Amino acid sequence: MKSIRLGKTELNVSELGFGGIPIIPVGFDESVAIVNHCFEQGITFYDTANMYGDSEKKIGSALEKVRDKVIYATKTLKRDSEGANKHIAYSLENLKTNFIDLYQLHNLSKESDLETVLGPNGAYEALDAAKKEGKIKFIGFSSHDIPTAIKACETGKFSTIQFPFNFIENQPADKLFKIAKGLDMGIIAMKPLGGGLLERADLCFKFLQQYPEIIPIPGIQSREEVDEIIELYSNRQPLSKTDQKEIEIIQNELGRNFCHRCGYCVPCEEGVKIPDIMSFRSMAKRMDLPIAIAIAGPNMETVDHCTECGECLEKCPYSLQIPELIREHQTYFKSLTDKTG
Repeated sequence: MKSIRLGKTELNVSELGFGGIPIIPVGFDESVAIVNHCFEQGITFYDTANMYGDSEKKIGSALEKVRDKVIYATKTLKRDSEGANKHIAYSLENLKTNFIDLYQLHNLSKESDLETVLGPNGAYEALDAAKKEGKIKFIGFSSHDIPTAIKACETGKFSTIQFPFNFIENQPADKLFKIAKGLDMGIIAMKPLGGGLLERADLCFKFLQQYPEIIPIPGIQSREEVDEIIELYSNRQPLSKTDQKEIEIIQNELGRNFCHRCGYCVPCEEGVKIPDIMSFRSMAKRMDLPIAIAIAGPNMETVDHCTECGECLEKCPYSLQIPELIREHQTYFKSLTDKTG
């Protein structure tokens, strides 16, 4: 595993990081074993967030004895100074550490959010004070919106940026990452597998290996998953013409109007299982169809509860027309159900 300089932080991190969301539903002891296995395989960069259930606690327990050999990155969704202060304290306790290497303002995907966190009594005040006190070393942010992310970079207040990046969400390479790189910011790629949408890990990481200065943080839920990815780094191969054609086929199939599984649209007050509904097409392709239909059935029934209140539209960082899309998925589900009898 190569070591990469994370921009102007001067932190040296493994070229592959660990995304802390998928261990949320995994048992505590097994999660600790998974994180330990990742460390044994050479992964030194661990990204989590205060909102990711007990992910921080699991990572902190797993790596407490090797704290001096790993880099912690965590986040807060709070926009005010008081709330961010509380989250910093929680994260320090959960991670069993007296400092956090990288603390990030989570999902700055609206200009109004950026203005709020940087304004009077905004969350940035708390992070800046914590940095001066030695509680955190560097300040970064995550985003799902390119224009807002560019503005955040250009403030000069952040050392790193975290943004979705994979071969179907490759737009950041055109301008955003060039700006960040010009400012010597560390670049972290969330959703390197499209939030689980992309099944070809080989294509995903061959694509990402073209950008050696960018640190992907795949969500890892098992030791087998990390072993598969590590193998792709141990025996790396460039993208072939065949690989390029297969990527183009996947890009054309998905287009731009697809669920990125970020989860910001839930919970829905009416109980609509939005991400589960939107993942049905992928599920139907990779599973035995009757099984996929049986699993998806209860989720599809919740589409009828949608009142088109608009809350999910406001929450979605990708501006998807969610009420329309979930009904399209329900119609597709019903068509396959009719065919299978």
